[in-house]
Amino acid sequence: MNDEFDFVVIGGGSAGSVMAGRLTEDPEISVCLLEAGGSGDSWMVKMPVGAVAMVPTRINNWAFETVPQPGLNGRRGYQPRGKALGGSSALNAMVYIRGHRSDYDHWAQLGNSGWSFDDVLPYFKKSEHNEQFSNAWHGQDGPLWVSDLRSDNPIQQHYLEAARQAGYPLSADFNAEQQEGLGVYQVTQKNGERWSAARAYLMPHLGQRSNLLVETGAYAERLIIEQGRAVGVEVRQGGKLRILRARREVILAAGAFQSPQLLMLSGIGDGTELRKLGIQVRHHLPGVGKNLQDHPDFVFCHKSDSLDTFGISASGSLRMLKELKRFRHERRGMLTSNFAECGGFLKTRPDLPAPNLQLHFVMAGVEDHARKLHLGHGFSCHVCLLRPQSKGDVSLRNTNPQDAPLIDPKFLDHPQDLEDMVDAFKMTRKLLEAPALAAYSTRDMRTADVESDEQIRAILRQHVDTVYHPVGTCKMGVDPAAVVDSTLRVRGIQGLRVVDASIMPTLIGGNTNAPTIMIAEKAVDFIRQGR
Repeated sequence: MNDEFDFVVIGGGSAGSVMAGRLTEDPEISVCLLEAGGSGDSWMVKMPVGAVAMVPTRINNWAFETVPQPGLNGRRGYQPRGKALGGSSALNAMVYIRGHRSDYDHWAQLGNSGWSFDDVLPYFKKSEHNEQFSNAWHGQDGPLWVSDLRSDNPIQQHYLEAARQAGYPLSADFNAEQQEGLGVYQVTQKNGERWSAARAYLMPHLGQRSNLLVETGAYAERLIIEQGRAVGVEVRQGGKLRILRARREVILAAGAFQSPQLLMLSGIGDGTELRKLGIQVRHHLPGVGKNLQDHPDFVFCHKSDSLDTFGISASGSLRMLKELKRFRHERRGMLTSNFAECGGFLKTRPDLPAPNLQLHFVMAGVEDHARKLHLGHGFSCHVCLLRPQSKGDVSLRNTNPQDAPLIDPKFLDHPQDLEDMVDAFKMTRKLLEAPALAAYSTRDMRTADVESDEQIRAILRQHVDTVYHPVGTCKMGVDPAAVVDSTLRVRGIQGLRVVDASIMPTLIGGNTNAPTIMIAEKAVDFIRQGR
């Protein structure tokens, strides 16, 4: 490993893959990308259904937990995060969603110039290679392949029919002019295989570009700050501690939990909190780790006799053998499933300016993030609140870089979130009770006896958890709590940017992977423009 580069990128996830891949398009720029996890190119990553082996375990997964949540009866939540090249795009459900126009217009209204929807749409299009849509909303020349599902699951049509029966609108493209409605998701796949950010932006160039060095199993422990400037990073790899220096910039892309953790370990954060842990304060920046926002999510779970759903049974195992053969020969069928094949966006009140609920309809019975398994087959339906009012934080457990931070999303802390989730519960159950889906259900595993609003509140507190969209802990802005400016430079420290979902000032209305890739594409342009 060389010791000095133009840029050192910390974190090989969705944003880090974009930064390293794009910056090294210029042969005069050298980049070292550091990833604590592995190569992200195993069969579990490439085969879409491999997610079921990663999300509930520590395979390619940091598998964080939250602190006890008072709003969830004191339960600890589960926070899977990708630990491999590609980051969470190596184990997520691959759903390609950008969010609502109003999300980005709101960012601009908060003082973040250049971040309105019209400003960011070109970067979404630049990243995208959409196999299906060719219009003003989509790109066809980007490295990130976006495709229709190839699972050929007949339940998709029953889901759409149930939506019609429930009186909900349909949408063929959630990333065009109209987001509201239910439909079948597009996914980040190419030819039926997962197309993570690393496969899109990074892996084609490994061994091909002499100016790109990618190191896996490399844990960044502290930033090196000299005279108010980030000049490098301490890295532990294979039990040895190395110092890597950056001539131009250190780019922190470790995600909504670990980017603030590394800043705080390096003495950048709330000075009072850092001194309590004996950390020398390099720069008092009180917003670091604050403003954590995530989508609270409830899952309905039903038993089913259909072998078009995933499950554990002798007949299901025989079906999977046939599906494996089909995947090998055609790259089609159940093994290409992202599980959350259908979903969409609804409003709890018609007067809302944008949908405030998102559904993920899963072709499997899911309990506790697939950490609890049941015999037989089934299906599930997630419903999450897109713009919760509760805000949490990330803080240091101690000064050991190897220890996970303390994660406190404060789910259902704001009373309005619980009431909105009651409405979400009712709207989702209306869909599941429509004849087209009710015909697939043999037993309601969770909500059969839940009727009153008080019973709904109780079961929400018993089961709500994340739908894997934490953001906001190094937020972009102009107020005193902002950590980065509108070009993603850390306020008060030269040579340091944060480029990942942590910079989002507010949650967007949808899945956060595509927006994170967009953020990185835009950051590359900031650097090229000298901003």
